[in-house]
Amino acid sequence: MSDTGDAHGEVNGAADGLPDGGAGDRAGDRAGERAGERAGDRAGGAPGDRNGIRGTALGRAPVPLSVLDLVTVGAGSTAHDSLRTSAAIARLAESRGYHRHWVAEHHSMPGVASSSPAVILAHLAAHTSRIRLGSGGVMLPNHAPLAVAEQFGTLEALAPGRIDLGLGRAPGTDGRTAAALRGPGRLEEGADDFPRRLTELTRFLDDDFPEGHPYARVHAVPGPVQGPAGRPPLWLLGSSGFSARLAGELGLPFAYAHHFSAAGTLPALDLYRSSFRPSAVLDAPYAVIGVSALAADTDAEARAQVATGALSMLRLRTGRPGLVPTPEEAAAYPYTALEREFVDGWLANIVHGTPDAVADGLDALAKRTGADELMLTANAHSGAARLRSYGLIADAYGMPAEAPAAN
Repeated sequence: MSDTGDAHGEVNGAADGLPDGGAGDRAGDRAGERAGERAGDRAGGAPGDRNGIRGTALGRAPVPLSVLDLVTVGAGSTAHDSLRTSAAIARLAESRGYHRHWVAEHHSMPGVASSSPAVILAHLAAHTSRIRLGSGGVMLPNHAPLAVAEQFGTLEALAPGRIDLGLGRAPGTDGRTAAALRGPGRLEEGADDFPRRLTELTRFLDDDFPEGHPYARVHAVPGPVQGPAGRPPLWLLGSSGFSARLAGELGLPFAYAHHFSAAGTLPALDLYRSSFRPSAVLDAPYAVIGVSALAADTDAEARAQVATGALSMLRLRTGRPGLVPTPEEAAAYPYTALEREFVDGWLANIVHGTPDAVADGLDALAKRTGADELMLTANAHSGAARLRSYGLIADAYGMPAEAPAAN
């Protein structure tokens, strides 16, 4: 669901539509049928939800609210500061009734510190006790499926029933960095190879390769080979139709990157719902959308903070990535006419302002899209502003107000 093709990431030219020959079917109806079978009743979702997929709206929120964390790094701060902020946000989100906290995967971007979702999630698991934690997402083409199965099997063992495994098919970075991540000869695999890699990952999670398969005696550990084990539900993430249709055909939950691909939101959700086939995981579609949202005490303060993220994105898109600039730097930047047009368009897709204004905007978006859950990402220079935004939004909706757990 990240801004460059991760958690909901299918930018970088990935084509819509399934590969010829029914690759979605070959990815295995079994992937959908088994994806959450062993998650068990511990998973903490809505009543009757065995795998923690469906959340419960609290207070006056129109749907369950969650957090998408890019672990942004502002000018003048460090990755250490940003990771401390992420832990603070996770504790606040848990105490205020947000359903889940997901971490994106990005690479070679100075303004984010989320290159290793599994490592960050282990840290967040140690600082929380109830909130669901997950990847938004793991970019599967960057990783061997066995490595992903073992990382998330470890997370499930650390935080039983609280882990989500969200998967994207883009690199979450530029082509040169993707080549460095994947090694020689693998850069072009990506989209068309995704269904096969998804099937392989699912079989490692379930430890059920058939006899005669080259991996039949290869076991992901922690995992079922060690005895009864829970496993994280799989999610597909995207910003185009490919993952929407594949998630629907496999009966998996789907997360769409509205926060950086708003024009495609309704077509992708329509495709997901029309393609949906019930599975052991879900009997009906469940769609989450990522939403850029930031609340502050005043409209001017909110505008100043989101402007920093807009300038950061402008620089990224024009090959000048860096730390997220300060509000003063964003205000003084000499935008050209074309740059101003880009920034204004970017800001138009961010729900920002006072808490009541943000709540009104989120209500309207939930109604317009029919999303089952809103996953809020607060992109700003200040970690304190991001943390405060999630608290203010919870206040606006009258969500629970218990004290965060001690660090």
